[in-house]
Amino acid sequence: MSDEIVAVVAPIAMYWITSCLYAILGRQEYRLHSTEEEEMKNLVPKREVIRVVLLQHLTQAAIAFAVFTVRRDGGGAAASTGAAPAIIVHSWQFMVAMAVFDTWQYFWHRLLHSNRFLYRHVHSCNHRLVAPYPYAAQYQGRPCGSATCATDGPAQYNHPAESLVLDTAGGALALAVSGMSPWTSACFFSFATVKAIDDHSGMLLPGNPLHLVFANNTAYHDFHHQLRGAGCNYAQPFFVSWDRLMGTYVSVAIVRASHGGLEVVPAKRRTTRETTSAPA
Repeated sequence: MSDEIVAVVAPIAMYWITSCLYAILGRQEYRLHSTEEEEMKNLVPKREVIRVVLLQHLTQAAIAFAVFTVRRDGGGAAASTGAAPAIIVHSWQFMVAMAVFDTWQYFWHRLLHSNRFLYRHVHSCNHRLVAPYPYAAQYQGRPCGSATCATDGPAQYNHPAESLVLDTAGGALALAVSGMSPWTSACFFSFATVKAIDDHSGMLLPGNPLHLVFANNTAYHDFHHQLRGAGCNYAQPFFVSWDRLMGTYVSVAIVRASHGGLEVVPAKRRTTRETTSAPA
């Protein structure tokens, strides 16, 4: 199997493996939403979720192959690195890709919220799930309750146009700018996939290292999917830097919820409830 095939297949395989793992580990005490709430408020048929996921993965694979082909034919693999040790080179490329991907996602995500047409016809689809189906753990959110939320047309959890622009095009840009090799890109996009699944899983699993390393995590993004948090915490999937720089950052706290699990609230309100930390 060539390096390029590994780079294309690995993130897709990681998506399904990680999603199923989170579904298995989803005990009630780790959840940010009760099972009853999920069943009542999920607005997307499972069959539609599978269809859109498969469509996105096919598009993602086709574009990735195209990018690798153009780079190979143009002789433009990774940029010349001189005598620098390989680990330093790959780490630098990894960090550049993270910065590019974060920047792309933040400004497109914010535009999708601020533009009435784009929100109504595109991004509102992303706010139609209260919690993930086992094979769609990457896309969790509360149903939209604003006046601009689209309620007509086929139900779907994420518009194909949004997937194409935010995820696929953003990933292609990160790959092109960073100059990652196929193996480095396989590691990067597999990690980005796991990170995105965790952010949207609606679960705070004990000992999760992603929650220790990244302030942009499950709780941070869950607040964005609440009606009161829809105008903040746009940053995804790695850092909160752009939210802080652009004045859209809101710190969050975790409290024990009535359904026996957990709930995310603004940090300044944490004294009104029994506060807690993620289960250890």
